[in-house]
Amino acid sequence: MYRFRAIAAAAIMFAVVQAQAAPAPGVHVRGTITAVAGHELQVKTREGKDLKIAVTNATKVNVLMAIKLKDIKQGSFVGVTAIQQGPGALLQAREVHLFPEAQRGTGEGHYDWDLEPGSSMTNANVDDIVKTNNGRELVLGYRGGRQTIIVPRNVPIISFKPADLSLLKVGAHIFCIARTATDGTLTAQRISVGKDGLKPPM
Repeated sequence: MYRFRAIAAAAIMFAVVQAQAAPAPGVHVRGTITAVAGHELQVKTREGKDLKIAVTNATKVNVLMAIKLKDIKQGSFVGVTAIQQGPGALLQAREVHLFPEAQRGTGEGHYDWDLEPGSSMTNANVDDIVKTNNGRELVLGYRGGRQTIIVPRNVPIISFKPADLSLLKVGAHIFCIARTATDGTLTAQRISVGKDGLKPPM
């Protein structure tokens, strides 16, 4: 009985740790704002759908800016969307975003992502940066694991900073994490807006 209770307690603790490392729940919307009416955005998604998304005072807005890989240092906290080209192969980055220090630890971990089929997201500390013939390898450490990800030379590298709702204009490219209500309506929790026509690559 004691052993059973110990195993059960360990399983519960593991579930709690996993939940803490998991990304924030929500629907991911990638697209372009086509209209703004009060606190509602109309968005044409990359799949061609027209969606209405409510914006509230609690919605967090970030502006995305292009940077260089050299701006990422050992000890930085980054997010990397990547894909594995084959069994046993190293992950290949599709984009890298540098978190402001104040947002260190956001969504920490390694998990499935929906940028494209088979993609993953790794939010982690940069433990090391290794030069290779194909670009750089980022050695990323997070609670419970480590990933080595190749960053090709042509991969988008971005950073972001907090912004306000004034950036939500017609024509702006966005990446939005939205909450779905029981009636199917969407409310934005976080919106990332590309600066100077930048399309959020994550």
